[in-house]
Amino acid sequence: MYLCISGFLPNGSEDDLIKFELDVNASFNDQIVKALGHKSLNAMAQGEWLLTSEQVELVSEIIGQSLPPDLKLFIGVEA
Repeated sequence: MYLCISGFLPNGSEDDLIKFELDVNASFNDQIVKALGHKSLNAMAQGEWLLTSEQVELVSEIIGQSLPPDLKLFIGVEA
Protein backbone atom coordinates (compact mmCIF):
# COMPACT_ATOMS: atom_id res chain seq x y z
CA MET A 1 0.00 0.00 0.00
CA TYR A 2 1.11 3.54 -0.64
CA LEU A 3 -0.15 7.08 -0.16
CA CYS A 4 -1.56 9.11 -3.01
CA ILE A 5 -2.03 12.89 -3.01
CA SER A 6 -4.76 14.34 -5.22
CA GLY A 7 -5.38 18.00 -5.97
CA PHE A 8 -8.53 19.81 -7.06
CA LEU A 9 -9.43 23.43 -7.72
CA PRO A 10 -10.68 25.25 -4.60
CA ASN A 11 -14.37 25.60 -3.73
CA GLY A 12 -16.49 27.65 -6.05
CA SER A 13 -15.11 26.10 -9.20
CA GLU A 14 -17.40 24.11 -11.45
CA ASP A 15 -14.40 22.11 -12.66
CA ASP A 16 -14.18 19.06 -10.38
CA LEU A 17 -11.58 17.19 -12.42
CA ILE A 18 -8.34 16.16 -10.74
CA LYS A 19 -5.58 18.71 -11.37
CA PHE A 20 -2.70 17.03 -9.54
CA GLU A 21 -1.87 13.47 -8.55
CA LEU A 22 1.22 12.08 -6.87
CA ASP A 23 1.91 8.50 -5.82
CA VAL A 24 4.13 8.91 -2.77
CA ASN A 25 7.10 6.57 -2.43
CA ALA A 26 6.13 3.93 0.15
CA SER A 27 9.35 4.59 2.08
CA PHE A 28 7.70 7.79 3.38
CA ASN A 29 4.51 6.07 4.61
CA ASP A 30 5.41 5.78 8.29
CA GLN A 31 6.72 9.35 8.56
CA ILE A 32 3.65 10.84 6.90
CA VAL A 33 1.16 8.72 8.84
CA LYS A 34 2.79 9.76 12.12
CA ALA A 35 3.10 13.44 11.11
CA LEU A 36 -0.61 13.59 10.21
CA GLY A 37 -1.59 12.05 13.54
CA HIS A 38 -2.98 8.77 12.27
CA LYS A 39 -2.43 5.47 14.08
CA SER A 40 -1.53 3.43 11.02
CA LEU A 41 -1.67 3.24 7.25
CA ASN A 42 -4.65 0.91 7.61
CA ALA A 43 -6.47 3.54 9.68
CA MET A 44 -5.85 6.11 6.94
CA ALA A 45 -7.32 3.71 4.36
CA GLN A 46 -10.82 4.52 5.61
CA GLY A 47 -11.06 7.48 3.25
CA GLU A 48 -9.33 10.46 1.74
CA TRP A 49 -8.19 13.22 4.05
CA LEU A 50 -8.17 16.93 3.23
CA LEU A 51 -4.78 18.41 4.04
CA THR A 52 -4.45 21.77 5.79
CA SER A 53 -1.87 24.21 4.45
CA GLU A 54 0.38 23.31 7.39
CA GLN A 55 0.07 19.61 6.60
CA VAL A 56 0.84 20.28 2.93
CA GLU A 57 4.08 22.00 3.98
CA LEU A 58 4.94 19.15 6.36
CA VAL A 59 4.34 16.43 3.76
CA SER A 60 6.29 18.46 1.21
CA GLU A 61 9.27 18.60 3.58
CA ILE A 62 9.08 14.85 4.26
CA ILE A 63 9.01 13.84 0.59
CA GLY A 64 11.42 16.55 -0.55
CA GLN A 65 9.06 17.77 -3.24
CA SER A 66 6.95 20.90 -3.47
CA LEU A 67 3.19 20.49 -3.66
CA PRO A 68 0.83 22.95 -5.37
CA PRO A 69 -0.34 25.49 -2.76
CA ASP A 70 -3.26 26.72 -4.88
CA LEU A 71 -5.19 23.42 -4.90
CA LYS A 72 -7.26 21.56 -2.33
CA LEU A 73 -5.07 18.55 -1.62
CA PHE A 74 -6.30 15.22 -0.31
CA ILE A 75 -4.27 12.23 0.81
CA GLY A 76 -5.43 8.64 0.76
CA VAL A 77 -4.19 5.06 0.63
CA GLU A 78 -4.03 3.00 -2.54
CA ALA A 79 -3.25 -0.68 -2.86
